[in-house]
Amino acid sequence: MILAEKITYLRKQKEWSQEELADQMEISRQSVSKWESGASIPELDKIIRMSNIFDVSTDFLLKDAYDIDAISRSGQGGASEEREFLEASSEEEGGAGKRVLSLEEANAYLETVRKTSHPIAIGVLVCILSPISLLLMGGWSEYGPVAVTENMAAGLGTVILLLMVAGAVGLFLINGMKLERYEYLEEEEIQLQYGVRGIVEKQREAFSRRYQRSLVLGVTLSILSTLPLLFAAGLDVPEIWLIYCTCVLLAIVSLGVFLLVQADSIMEGFQKLLQEGDYSTEKKKERRKYRPLVGAYWCLVVAIYLCVSFYNNSWKDTWIVWPVAALLFVVLLSICRAVVRNRNRQ
Repeated sequence: MILAEKITYLRKQKEWSQEELADQMEISRQSVSKWESGASIPELDKIIRMSNIFDVSTDFLLKDAYDIDAISRSGQGGASEEREFLEASSEEEGGAGKRVLSLEEANAYLETVRKTSHPIAIGVLVCILSPISLLLMGGWSEYGPVAVTENMAAGLGTVILLLMVAGAVGLFLINGMKLERYEYLEEEEIQLQYGVRGIVEKQREAFSRRYQRSLVLGVTLSILSTLPLLFAAGLDVPEIWLIYCTCVLLAIVSLGVFLLVQADSIMEGFQKLLQEGDYSTEKKKERRKYRPLVGAYWCLVVAIYLCVSFYNNSWKDTWIVWPVAALLFVVLLSICRAVVRNRNRQ
């Protein structure tokens, strides 16, 4: 139970309205409403006053772990029950050497993620749509209905493609710079101040429905995107219509990917703050451990690619180096992890 839920629970135990609690605290009802919704955290003097009003300790209010029966008993003045509760929830994240984040910093980061997720997703959408200009121009030059020469089609289509990609890259750079100040969340171990973790978890829970809808809709659109092209191919329509259907395919895929990227960016923000998933403390330590290996490996791959390409003068064929290198990298990383796990067990 987080602080916001404890305030609500204890207030209802007293059978007080928010306004009545506000009168006891000599504050506005809006302040109580913000505390209970998790929009803000009471200042220390207000927490001390609440502990006296509800007859519980400040630690009891601030600890994230909870036992609802213990809360009820301690509200009736049971000191031993409260002590049992505090002992059961005494495990805290070690704070030595960790960066501590306040509620304001956590909210500022999440707000930045929300604001940047949309333009970044638009950038990805534009990149996926960018080949449409070449497809249309090429189709029109060969099949009509627009009278365009082959050279004009190639030139104009390429210009539009490059402009779209340039715009997308601009969105990536502008919004990436806004997130630069929070890069430490990917590498450093952090600690959230009392009550902040619970509020972040509550915000994530509120977002989870939207995330699930975006995930389902994005994947569904990506799967269904091939239907227009398959339908047209089955009807044996003119070639130009196959090009149109391919453009529709790209448009549907871009919309699905847009939903996935935007939702995943926000969910990833919650994971970074809560140090879960790919941003758990174990994963962060692993990334720091393998960083020299990763850098050396890809430098070697680039050197091999350039040497082979220059030596054979076959740039159109040496692209195969990259997928092979990526596959070998996954195998190498898996072997390293297995070796480390075996050593730890021994």
